[in-house]
Amino acid sequence: MCALRLSIFVWLAGLLVLNLLFALIWPPLYWLLVLTVPLLVLALYDSFQSDHAILRNYPVIGRARWFIERLRPYIQQYIIESDTGGAPISRMFRSIVYQRAKNSRDTVPFGTQVDTYEEGYEWIGHSLSAMQVEEMDEDPRVTIGGPHCTQPYKASILNISAMSFGSLSKNAIMALNKGAKKGGFSHNTGEGGLTPYHLEHGGDLVWQIGTGYFGCRTSDGGFDTELFKEKSRKPTVKMIEIKLSQGAKPGHGGILPAYKNTPEIAEIRGVKAGVQVDSPARHKAFSTPLELMSFIKTLRELSDGKPIGIKLALGRKSEFIAICKAMKVTGITPDFITVDGGEGGTGAAPLEYTNSIGFPLREALAFVDDCLMGFELREDIKLIASGKIITAFQLVKTLSLGADLCNSARGMMLALGCVQSLSCNTNRCPTGVATQDPKLARGLVVEDKYERVYQFHKKTIHALMDILSSTGHKSVESLNRTHIFRRVDHFSVKRYDEIFPLIAKGSLLGNDMPDSYRLHVEEASEDSFMPASLLADVEDKTKAVS
Repeated sequence: MCALRLSIFVWLAGLLVLNLLFALIWPPLYWLLVLTVPLLVLALYDSFQSDHAILRNYPVIGRARWFIERLRPYIQQYIIESDTGGAPISRMFRSIVYQRAKNSRDTVPFGTQVDTYEEGYEWIGHSLSAMQVEEMDEDPRVTIGGPHCTQPYKASILNISAMSFGSLSKNAIMALNKGAKKGGFSHNTGEGGLTPYHLEHGGDLVWQIGTGYFGCRTSDGGFDTELFKEKSRKPTVKMIEIKLSQGAKPGHGGILPAYKNTPEIAEIRGVKAGVQVDSPARHKAFSTPLELMSFIKTLRELSDGKPIGIKLALGRKSEFIAICKAMKVTGITPDFITVDGGEGGTGAAPLEYTNSIGFPLREALAFVDDCLMGFELREDIKLIASGKIITAFQLVKTLSLGADLCNSARGMMLALGCVQSLSCNTNRCPTGVATQDPKLARGLVVEDKYERVYQFHKKTIHALMDILSSTGHKSVESLNRTHIFRRVDHFSVKRYDEIFPLIAKGSLLGNDMPDSYRLHVEEASEDSFMPASLLADVEDKTKAVS
């Protein structure tokens, strides 16, 4: 037995002996045996168990490590981190969400804490022809619906991004939806399906159809046409989104941990309760870009003409070009495309997928916008961007880069009261947002939190229009890549259009296309998502491809 382990036993045994001796003098001290005896028994158990080396060598006191690890996120947030620190959302940005959600003061004193000379700092220029914010449209809207859509939807500039019932509690879902109803913005269901909690308060819904087809699923996991037709025609379902991939784990199906898969959720999704549910990595209803276009047409007909869109995190560029080629061949286009950045969040994802797979939002959004322009498809398709969008300036940057409107997930979670405890994947969310534990979920009071969701949206949109008024822009439609500046190093500043060069309308349809696109276009085929292997010829082909 090592010296430290022996000394722990000596101390605990000595404590027990002293307890007994003093109890002979003063009998009430026998109650301390409730503490000293279990400690000695625990030390013996720790010493002889074989699963944990630290406990074996340091009985009892080694358990303090686990306790401290559980407290670490809170200690980090409340004691250590600075206002500009903290990940994935800094304290500065979390604070602005809390302030706006509570309708409290959201100004800051004594100047910026951001280093404006640090690489990556971004800004928009103000104008001497600035307007009063009162002159601006306080509720800007974007109409979504292409030439084949008979029920277009007028969407807010900021909406609730995809979060399923299962990843979020029923109280969180109801608070989000009731906030959306009051504020007139949309609520994406996530791939977990259309649930009673999404429908209870009548907020506008974007029904997301993932690879698991939850809510419109056959017994063998395929797509159920009749179930989809019935649910898609509900009045509160305004749009349908086909999820091809997501930023948090692109190329990997959704994950519902077993401890969150309650009997209620299992019944809604059409799966077995109490087991981990992994959605397939790809769809069964289609397998090529051409078949995807056919599926879009089918969903539009089944839903009686509602807007149909696709959501994807950009992977191989040639695969998205293949989708564009399929649009040109068939004449069928989605009404919207949601571009999810690789920085997207989720309740549960493998570390490598979260950190290292998929294009970040800026690069993905610029590429998708340019491709649609290059194939003369942009006019019929609206772009929705999602990926760590919290503040009004982040909205401005994303709209300038090519988005028509934006979705936010983590911003809305913070408005609900999320404290970024980083416990979404444990079912122990302390605020009742990301848990299926009814004792924790009941702490989230719908009647209180829905108002905060509404206020966060309202004040963020107001801040957006305030920024636009200061820059002399009358509407969000006038924003483009020439308006945002980025410090690329200590001595150089570039505009977004210099970092992400624009391409001419129709330029990808002929032979005179930009060199950086040529190889990707040659690789892409409307007959297959998998591109030809031209990029394998590294020496001759890829050095000039950005």
